[in-house]
Amino acid sequence: MAHIDYYFSTISPYTYLVGTRLEEIAQRQGTTVTYKPIDIIGTFSRTGGQPVPQRHPARQEYRAQELPRQARKLGMPLTFQPAHWPTNAAPSSYAVIAAQKAGGGDLPLLIRRLLTCCWVEEKDIAQDEVIKACLSEAGFDPALADSGLLTGAEEYAANLEEAVANGVFGAPFFICDSGQKFWGQDRLDELELHLKGEL
Repeated sequence: MAHIDYYFSTISPYTYLVGTRLEEIAQRQGTTVTYKPIDIIGTFSRTGGQPVPQRHPARQEYRAQELPRQARKLGMPLTFQPAHWPTNAAPSSYAVIAAQKAGGGDLPLLIRRLLTCCWVEEKDIAQDEVIKACLSEAGFDPALADSGLLTGAEEYAANLEEAVANGVFGAPFFICDSGQKFWGQDRLDELELHLKGEL
């Protein structure tokens, strides 16, 4: 059975645009997925990228066109400049890590809910009450937002080191156990073709 390591950020609009497609691909192709939230700003600083405000105006202008365009293409709502972005991605990432370890809920739904809170509902996903509500909606114990802090912090830092070592430089980023890498929500079709042995 093929496997995908999925590196993502809970505050990335492009991760939001993945939607349900990764899980649908994994189900169709009989593929397992490990979810690895990463510090995207730390990833940028280690791999030559820059946070949005520090990018050249041409890059910012293109992003301002591309994000809404991709959202329309996918039929997904998107608030281009949400009220609470950027925010601290660490607390929500710790919750994802704790939930993945605990099991018993719907992890992809948890991730989607956090991203939707940020990019559609304009909630601050660094706030405990928002994280706990997302945990509950996805079938997890909301107390994981508290109990998973230490383990989550350690694994979040380890994920960054692992990501950089494995050639990750943005989010979403997918690495197959074949060694093939795919960057961006717009590469999911190619990812599936690879899993099918056609690319």
